[in-house]
Amino acid sequence: MGGTSTRNRNPRRRTQPLSWRQLSLLGVASTIGTGYFLGSGIAIRMAGPSVLLSFLWAALGAYLVFVALSRMTAAEPLEGSFRAYSKKAFGPWAGFLSGWVYGMSELLISGSQMTALSLFARFWFPGVPLWMFASGFAALGMFTVWLGTRGFERVEHTLAVLKLAAILLFIALAAAALLRWFPGGPSPRSLGRSYFPPFPEGFPGWWSSLLFAFYAFGGIEVMGLMALRLKNPEEAPKSGNVMLLSLALLYAASLLLALRMVPWQILNARKSPFIIALEPLDLPFIPHLFNGVLIAAGFSTMTASLFAVTNMLAVLAKDRDAPPIFARQYKGRPYPALAFTTLAVGGSIALSLLLPGRVYESFTAAAGLMLLYNWMFILASSLKLVRWRGFRRGMPYAGMALIAGAIAGTSVHAASRPGLWISMGYLVFLAAFAAIVIRLRKRRAGSRSGDEKPDGVNPEIPSEAEQRNAGYDRYRRKQPFGEQLPEYAGERRHGDIPNNDTEDNAPAVLEEIPEIGLQGRFGDDGSVDAQPEQNGQRA
Repeated sequence: MGGTSTRNRNPRRRTQPLSWRQLSLLGVASTIGTGYFLGSGIAIRMAGPSVLLSFLWAALGAYLVFVALSRMTAAEPLEGSFRAYSKKAFGPWAGFLSGWVYGMSELLISGSQMTALSLFARFWFPGVPLWMFASGFAALGMFTVWLGTRGFERVEHTLAVLKLAAILLFIALAAAALLRWFPGGPSPRSLGRSYFPPFPEGFPGWWSSLLFAFYAFGGIEVMGLMALRLKNPEEAPKSGNVMLLSLALLYAASLLLALRMVPWQILNARKSPFIIALEPLDLPFIPHLFNGVLIAAGFSTMTASLFAVTNMLAVLAKDRDAPPIFARQYKGRPYPALAFTTLAVGGSIALSLLLPGRVYESFTAAAGLMLLYNWMFILASSLKLVRWRGFRRGMPYAGMALIAGAIAGTSVHAASRPGLWISMGYLVFLAAFAAIVIRLRKRRAGSRSGDEKPDGVNPEIPSEAEQRNAGYDRYRRKQPFGEQLPEYAGERRHGDIPNNDTEDNAPAVLEEIPEIGLQGRFGDDGSVDAQPEQNGQRA
């Protein structure tokens, strides 16, 4: 769990930068998936018409999380996004937990998505075994990730447009049906029959539905990972605001129309509520059309999950939170990380096909909960890294309260409760493992230097060579030869991330670290002298 070094800063991007509109479209692609097209049916069964409040709750929570993430990204874009901010705010253990919690949750979710895709595909080919479809979708998804960032973006942009078009088509067809534009169509149901009573399953039913409403907004983390490529990082908040506002309006409109067209009691988790709502129209192309949309939506979010896992694994390896081999690239592609993700996906598929249905559902629920834990990390990091002003000071606390409410709601639902215990157990295991690794590294570092590093000395100071390669001394805002740099860009633009490096601590720190790489000196003004010593003489 190495320090956040200058390797995490990537001001010069090799690939073509993104506009804020392109990032918004990527957010749509990584968010709208089976969690909405299928998961909304589960939420409706639990909460009835009050599911609209559940989605409002989740939309507000997702918005507050993205505000925090985008403020940190705009001020200081870092490779690894939320994982890097957790580490910067709380130390190595937080970066380790955030990265591995996110990676494991995305792996489990991708396995469940492949299983769902296989079930959708059997609508057209009922005789083909599930494992063949799952393997095919996995291979296609990994090929998309192998194409690289540009290929991934092209595929996701195309599928995002398709998913948005499908939701708009449903809204148009449902509105036309309610206006009696279809001969023989269903009669509009009264408002009282459609939306009352609002809490048919009581408060516990509505409370337990919050988790599934949050599922429909899962994927905003991918926007954080991709925000490093924005042309102007200051536009990160704009891209998220547009994306989340659009999704909230589309979700609300489609759910309102679905509940108006058919009784909520007939909706179930085995079939999309939007297909069920359009069945009375007796349009033969509807089931086939929306089955194709479900496959496209599931494949899009599955590919986004695989891309995020591969990216996160490489970032963890660069910081020594994962085996260093996963950071290696050959011809610009991280083949070791791709190979590990492929093997892990194969194991996830096997679990989904071999484990009893109830057991695997518990693992899937645990994966969704771990995503929410990661959102809590984002909000907590912003409390330390962002200088919130005025009423905005309460935004991170409000977001944590909304997410905590959804997590607590799983304790009152029998199907979700095992997932809560599984996710908590995984957190405890990771925390214990991180503590052991940190202790071993400190002991190893102490044995190399002859004694333990004293308290108060940062063990993660990058070497003089890294400072010189980056072109500045990040502890003193000076060039290696003592020239004062301009005001810190993040503070000048935003004033969000405070500068706590008020002391000239470079000499004291470097004295405590025996292996710096290049043995330099300090100039008369205290700056790092880039000229090394050779045989006791100044070079």
